[in-house]
Amino acid sequence: MGTDPISGGDGVSRRRVLLGVAGSSLMGLSGCIVHGEDSGLDGEIVIDGSNTLLPNSALVAELFNWQNNQVEIPVRGSGTGAGFQQFCRGETDLQNASREIADDERELCDSNGVDWIQLEVIRDGLAIMKHPDNDWCDCLTTDQLRELWQSGSDVETWQDLDDDWPDEEISLYGRDTASGTFDYFTETINGNVGDIRSDYSGTPDTNAIVRGVRGNRHAIGFGGAGYYYENEDDLDLIAVDDGDGCVYPDPEAIEEGTYTPLSRPMYLYVREQALEREAVRTFLRFYLDNTQETARDVGFYAVPDETIEAQHEKLDELTEEYE
Repeated sequence: MGTDPISGGDGVSRRRVLLGVAGSSLMGLSGCIVHGEDSGLDGEIVIDGSNTLLPNSALVAELFNWQNNQVEIPVRGSGTGAGFQQFCRGETDLQNASREIADDERELCDSNGVDWIQLEVIRDGLAIMKHPDNDWCDCLTTDQLRELWQSGSDVETWQDLDDDWPDEEISLYGRDTASGTFDYFTETINGNVGDIRSDYSGTPDTNAIVRGVRGNRHAIGFGGAGYYYENEDDLDLIAVDDGDGCVYPDPEAIEEGTYTPLSRPMYLYVREQALEREAVRTFLRFYLDNTQETARDVGFYAVPDETIEAQHEKLDELTEEYE
């Protein structure tokens, strides 16, 4: 597919390349790479799940292929919920997830004899995005966000949130019900997974949220903060006040956990049966060794060193019998 790894630039350009390739083919970069070194490892590792986590996993896989070019790693992004359906049927090896596995998904895994482990691999923040010409709303409290987004909301205009704001209808954009981002946002802001007003524009593609918000001065949308930073020339941010003042989802606030309540860990779920293959074990160790750097490269945020160490210990305990 190419002759050099994705190089140079910031997280924005690298993330855009990864999303562009994955979006056009629904396969990550690595499944079709033929360059790099032959380490002796071979086989296929199938990854699906969260569209939000896809750029990080695709970049890790791309880098891994430079050292192990006989291992094919298709990386797809069908969404956390849809991905868990495949994972719990044993159809994929690894599951990108922007939330923890749900009870019904646990039951599906159990019914199919699929055992798994959860690895925390990056941190993300959900951004509240607005049009750059919106000069009236710089910050929303969590109460205002709930008032705006909850099921049965009677908020129609900006003035319904604040008497000093325009009497203009708010257009709302967000992720759809197949998304872990949707689950996290609705539970965190509205109190229950799936609790959301029916008249918002839901989509599996955060780029569609970006396009909707930047095309309407009175729009607002929620999505992964990395998508804002790759489009910050066309968008603006609304800070969130969780009781301790207005905080923006900048890297420091997300990595330190002060951007509340919309900072979250993101996970890689591993089907235990796949650990019998050396290529899978090697790839997972490589993932943990590199995810702090790749996360920042594609516009996400790194988990602390102690978290990475704990994930390595969890993985090592489980793979001892296969070494």
